[in-house]
Amino acid sequence: MTRATTVRAVLAAAVLLVSVLITLTMSPRLGLDLQGGTRLVLQAKDSATTKADRESTDRTLEVLRQRIDSLGVTEPTLTRSGEDRIIVELPDVQDPRKAAEVIGRTAQLSFHAVQGPGTEQEKEKGKGTGLTLPDEQGRLLALGPARLTGAGVKDAGASFDAQQGAGWTVALDFHKGAGRDWTRLTGEAACHPAQDDRRRVAIVLDDQVISSPQVAPSIGCNVGLPSGSTQITGSFGADEARDLALLIKGGALPVPIEIVEQRTVGPTLGAAAIDASARAALIGAAATALFIAFVYRLFGALAAVALAAYAVISYAALVALGVTLTLPGLAGFVLAIGMAVDANVLVFERAREEYAERPGRSLGSAMTAGFRGAWSAVADSNVTTLIAAGLLFFLGSGPVKGFGVTLAIGVLASMFSALVIARALTEIASRSRFVSDYRGVNGIARPGRVRTWLTRRDPQLFRSSRRWLLISTALIAVAVLGIVVRGVNLGVEFTGGRLVEYSTSRPVDVETARTALAGAGFDDAEVTTAGAGDLSVRTGDLSNDEEHALRAALAEEGGHTTKVRDELIGPSLGDELRRNALIALAIAVLVQLGYLAVRFRWTFALASVAALVHDVIILVGAFAWLGRTVDGIFLAALLTVIGYSVNDSVVVFDRVRELWAKARRVPVATVANRAVLQTVPRTVNTGMGALFILAALAVLGGDSLADFALALLIGICVGTYSSVLTAVPVALVLEKSSKAPPPARKRAPRRTSGGGAKRRDPLDNGARV
Repeated sequence: MTRATTVRAVLAAAVLLVSVLITLTMSPRLGLDLQGGTRLVLQAKDSATTKADRESTDRTLEVLRQRIDSLGVTEPTLTRSGEDRIIVELPDVQDPRKAAEVIGRTAQLSFHAVQGPGTEQEKEKGKGTGLTLPDEQGRLLALGPARLTGAGVKDAGASFDAQQGAGWTVALDFHKGAGRDWTRLTGEAACHPAQDDRRRVAIVLDDQVISSPQVAPSIGCNVGLPSGSTQITGSFGADEARDLALLIKGGALPVPIEIVEQRTVGPTLGAAAIDASARAALIGAAATALFIAFVYRLFGALAAVALAAYAVISYAALVALGVTLTLPGLAGFVLAIGMAVDANVLVFERAREEYAERPGRSLGSAMTAGFRGAWSAVADSNVTTLIAAGLLFFLGSGPVKGFGVTLAIGVLASMFSALVIARALTEIASRSRFVSDYRGVNGIARPGRVRTWLTRRDPQLFRSSRRWLLISTALIAVAVLGIVVRGVNLGVEFTGGRLVEYSTSRPVDVETARTALAGAGFDDAEVTTAGAGDLSVRTGDLSNDEEHALRAALAEEGGHTTKVRDELIGPSLGDELRRNALIALAIAVLVQLGYLAVRFRWTFALASVAALVHDVIILVGAFAWLGRTVDGIFLAALLTVIGYSVNDSVVVFDRVRELWAKARRVPVATVANRAVLQTVPRTVNTGMGALFILAALAVLGGDSLADFALALLIGICVGTYSSVLTAVPVALVLEKSSKAPPPARKRAPRRTSGGGAKRRDPLDNGARV
């Protein structure tokens, strides 16, 4: 074994060992669409006194955090998104009415005199007009009526007092009238002895004591604290002081909030999605592994081992990085398994070519040449997929972001799997005399049936390239006709409104459900079937109370009615998401064009983008003809198809560039024809690997993944066609008007083969050596 092979083997073993340990000791973080629960997106609004900016949104978030904790929700998640949005995730909360009621309530901050220790009886019955609440240590305090509210607080801030040695303190500043009330309140408290509970002042937010400081001994009776110099001291840490300041200030200056998005997923739907995706992954991966082993024999089996290692590594990376695994992300993880074979197929096909061109060379040198020759195409194709994943993350929302992260991790893990793990395994195997001598065992020394058939027939695909353009134009015309005639069925994510799916204990047909809802006052409700006997109801603006009444109307016909899924999108957010989707597509096209123009010729770049646009139009048109919903999940599939389409085009044009540089006097049409014939085996074998996975997702993935898998199935088939029979003809047409010279040939170090055979012309049909 060479030193490089040893390094790869040790690195592969180390990464795989760490990945196995992470897989066995850590659990994935599941999104709400997999574990069930409610997700809310809140939009902060400007008030008469406060602008909805980053600072005011942070204050609002801290107030909301305290309120949600009072719901008893297990591990709620609150994060700020952008300048003025807050994302709230509540696992296991199936009825968003209670959560929305608590979240939407105006902040109630008040200041009370402490009348002394309280009792449980006083807490239950109340005492006059006051309250009995536990303080920060859990001791009950009897509080008097509110003396001033949070509206009187002008500002609150945390600071570190190094001179007085008081540590972290919270300074309060009141408006003029409220400042006099504060002075009077603290002056009355100062009339009681030190350490007496009655010398304390309780600050209460939403019926919870957030602080109950004692008036300092230096303050005289009925003198009180002036507004501008009030400080709350205690054993605060930096975070505690800042949180207390945010709570006090947030209660004083509440920012109005509006629920612009609400999604609820039942736990059974999430569990079913996980089970279905797991079955699809196992069956699809097994079919892919068997296929790759059948085509490439021993080396294909080694690639299947590397594929299994890839699955472990990418899963461990998702868990270790704390990535929230959503339903689209889970589908992306399954899809990436099928796409991970692409780099291996590229290498194996290049190794077959090297072996065929120089039969006397050793199997090990052919594999090394295969890895070296495939590197450019592997790098470029994976970069284009990473671009698509980046666009999904930065321009998508919610679960689509998770899909982008999963796809990016999958691409990086697949490169490591192919270029380190698979290479180490194949290099070790290629040095075995048994593997080298028996061509039927290694799978590389024989050219393969597809390549043999193409070499023998040598079809001239581009003798009349315009006919392929006419076919592509006809396909686009059919797709556009579907968009115009049938229209695009935009989901509520892009139009705004509410979509709720229900499961009933008794079967209810669509017409009966429509009649029942119309009788209950929901005349505009659109009712359709949602698979497995479930009903899908789509309406415009629908409050949580109205949704409860709608469910009750269905229950009269269907018996016990359970909400399976609930999506509420505000009209402003729907417009924004629709606009962002168009921006994402435009940026995807421009970024891919720029990258390909730098890496290749401008003619190749425009041709690849033309094929990309061709694929997008046909996929949207297909969904229009089929009446399928176009939503955020479809957008994730569409951007993935863009990456896949450009991936295929890159492989073809990389070979065109290589062959043309070696035969600069040969017509570009002849070069392109030979490049396509050489890359067809790779295209077919890679496509088959992805199709196995997608077919398993479409059949076994359930209704929630059916449209996603269908979009990718259509996209991959169309993308495979367009990368050869649309992109190449467009490039040939553009090259006729291009004055740029053929690409320059790369200088390679001079090599000699053990058998002394000459390297044949790259455009030779193989009839002579």
